[in-house]
Amino acid sequence: MKKTLISCLIILGFISNIISQGVLNSQREKLEPYLYPFYHGVASGDPLSDAVVLWTRFTDDTLSLDSVKIEWRIATDTNMVNVVTSGHGYTNEDKDWTFKVDANGLSPNTYYFYDFKAQNNYSIRGRTKTAPVGDIDSLRFAVVSCSNWQHGYFHAYRHLVMRNDFDCILHLGDYIYEYEEGHYTANLSDRSHEPSNEIVSLEDYRIRYSQYRLDEDLRDLHQQFPFIMVWDDHESANNSYKDGAENHTQGSEGTWVDRRNNSTQAYHEWLPIRTPDLANKTKIYRKFEWGDLIDLHMLDTRLIGRSEQNNSYSDPNKTLLGTDQYNWLTNNLQSSNARWNILGQQVMIAPLEAFGIPVNNDQWDGYDYERSQLFNFITNNAINNFVVLTGDIHTSWVNDIPLSNYDASGCQNSIGVEYVVTSVTSASTSLSAGTSIIRFANPHIQYVDMVKKGYMILDVSKTKVQGDYYYMNDVEDPAIGEYYGDGYFMNNNEKCANQAAGPTQRLEVPPVYAPEFPMNYNVGVKAYDNMILLGVYPNPTTGNSTIQLFLENSSDLKVYITNSLGELISTQNHSMMKNGMNYINLEMQNLPSGIYNIICETSHKKTSKILIKQ
Repeated sequence: MKKTLISCLIILGFISNIISQGVLNSQREKLEPYLYPFYHGVASGDPLSDAVVLWTRFTDDTLSLDSVKIEWRIATDTNMVNVVTSGHGYTNEDKDWTFKVDANGLSPNTYYFYDFKAQNNYSIRGRTKTAPVGDIDSLRFAVVSCSNWQHGYFHAYRHLVMRNDFDCILHLGDYIYEYEEGHYTANLSDRSHEPSNEIVSLEDYRIRYSQYRLDEDLRDLHQQFPFIMVWDDHESANNSYKDGAENHTQGSEGTWVDRRNNSTQAYHEWLPIRTPDLANKTKIYRKFEWGDLIDLHMLDTRLIGRSEQNNSYSDPNKTLLGTDQYNWLTNNLQSSNARWNILGQQVMIAPLEAFGIPVNNDQWDGYDYERSQLFNFITNNAINNFVVLTGDIHTSWVNDIPLSNYDASGCQNSIGVEYVVTSVTSASTSLSAGTSIIRFANPHIQYVDMVKKGYMILDVSKTKVQGDYYYMNDVEDPAIGEYYGDGYFMNNNEKCANQAAGPTQRLEVPPVYAPEFPMNYNVGVKAYDNMILLGVYPNPTTGNSTIQLFLENSSDLKVYITNSLGELISTQNHSMMKNGMNYINLEMQNLPSGIYNIICETSHKKTSKILIKQ
């Protein structure tokens, strides 16, 4: 939860206890041999009616090539017989060996299967789906946010894969967290952040994304469903704004501009997001259309236009969206012909007050002038069926979106409904008695749960929108299941939330999954490599570097550094390295500029990478 919200709730006497923490051993970073050389799997995103972004990452044991050719193809069948489009491109060290393509020429409302090929090896096949056009009866989305590696396991993602009853994933931000090892953590023995420091440099962010993307549950979810994503603050630094962040120290952590640019570059490298403006990667607000049913406006309330947080709540000079994004949004709303206008964004738009005082200046409450302008625009232009999706605060809420003369008794003077989805893992505050106090002080709040973790299913039809909340029994135990929490709906041409009698269901036959194995997989042929060298960061380097290494079994390890003449520079001996991911520091600071070989050796395997010291 945001520090400002926690502090305010403590001051107001709402806190009763903190979520219990525990320790559990469970290996979630699983690298199977059939994944080589695409260990991070595949992903798709930003689906249009005729195009979708495809993503993968190439990992080789040497990476001594300047670049590698990546072939891709899309088919309508799992066996990749009916290929409808294909192509190739290249990746290299400058892209951290990630690869994206905006595949177009596709048919609307169609399931496709895709894969990649490099050096005669195939990736696993992914499944994606294009957006529909025309007259649409219904659509379903999974809505998630705030997945902190150190606060639990990602089995909410696994349960979503098992559902297989929705069209797309909407991720509202905090896909990764920037904190160092041991900070903001549940102290799970196998869920420590890498690198161990707070991430600041481009290489830091790349390693952190690599760590998250090796999680088995997250990798499986990306394989089966397209994502539509926006960042929140932790993809850069806590409580960020356009000119800085609460968790950024100018000077000791460099300039904010450099850190922001590092974080946004890694975001675009590692995630299946369309990057239309290569000169301005902070501009990620964009619109998606699903026929005549939905216009989805994905907003950035963090980096593009936000003024610094302070307690001048009604300052007309403060912005959350910024002028360009605000004008873009209002123009979209005014020109929309869709039945439902849905905003995907980060911070709560409905007021949250205690004794008439806003609780959190990081939310829209801290930018009341711009919010009032937006609400007036929606009212004056008679924009109906307005729905807001929100993440950020690790808790579940359903809010009517009230005007100043809101009347809860008869649903008067609300402009729509806001659904706030809880976190996948990130910690929140337990308020055993506080929820009733919150609702009494804020009568537009229809539902609030301050503890549970999970996801939401958003079911959109011509007659209503319903949000169903599903919760994990325990985010610290990936073997324990989930349960239905509650559901709320808003009817067509109404503007308030109503409690549902039960969850929505999709009655049609679910689509076939993408296969588990690549095209060239043969059962029993491939042996498991004892060691997989995934990367050396940074490369080139001006100082030290970090090895990212996977071991299938605990093993002794030797690391050699040799120069371009083959002369031994140094040797590191590591006894019984753990099974799973390991991160090893390379002392390069005092070595002269040149080309070096980094050699890793166990009793079963020897592999190497070329590292350039500048």
